Amino acid sequence: EALKEEGFNVDVLIIDDGSSDRTSLIAGSRDVRIIRHETNRGKGGAINTAFKNIHPDSEYVVMLDADNTYKAQESTRLLELLTSGFCDVAIGSRLEGKMNGNSMTYFNRIGNWIFSFLVRIFYNGNITDCCSGFVAWKREVVDDLLKYIRVNDFSIEMEMLTKARRLGYDVHSVPITYDNRYGRKSSLHPIRDGIRILMILLRNLNWRPEKEKIKFTFPSSRWDHPQGDTLSQ
Repeated sequence: EALKEEGFNVDVLIIDDGSSDRTSLIAGSRDVRIIRHETNRGKGGAINTAFKNIHPDSEYVVMLDADNTYKAQESTRLLELLTSGFCDVAIGSRLEGKMNGNSMTYFNRIGNWIFSFLVRIFYNGNITDCCSGFVAWKREVVDDLLKYIRVNDFSIEMEMLTKARRLGYDVHSVPITYDNRYGRKSSLHPIRDGIRILMILLRNLNWRPEKEKIKFTFPSSRWDHPQGDTLSQ
């Protein structure tokens, strides 16, 4: 609603990554598109599916986790940086903004700060929250990244960020609000996933697109609104 008030035509796409609850049923009652994975493919797999099914007329893409920790109306903050031409990618920064209650553990906060510091040192840019699940891209950035996304786990944000920088895109952070998680506990494992995130950060230091075989992708043969397609493995 906030985006519509700003004059944007909004297409909402929900990726149901093999949930066992009533996610698709509840979301299906709204004017949105839903794509369901019959089995869980991981966060990276869900993002990959979303990128392949973006509305063909979209100029900007906004991603946010669906656990009620982010305020969708704050999308305008991120898009303002893109529409003004200030940058190509805007990341909602929880560390710069307001974190309510126990929305992020002290351990995760320290780890995120360290990773973000390393990203600023090695990849440059005003990046203060490299693991945020609230990001906005210009459409051409998404189309470019889609050729090079490889991971399916929680290191996906780091892969997209580091490769976007190596592709020459400007990335900046903007303060956002971060609320307590709604529903079940996060499946993020601080040690295991932290190691994976660090490995992606280090591995992509010397990454260049010409060194990697391009992954060709094909858009869905159907583009239905509002119900969308159901994808099966």
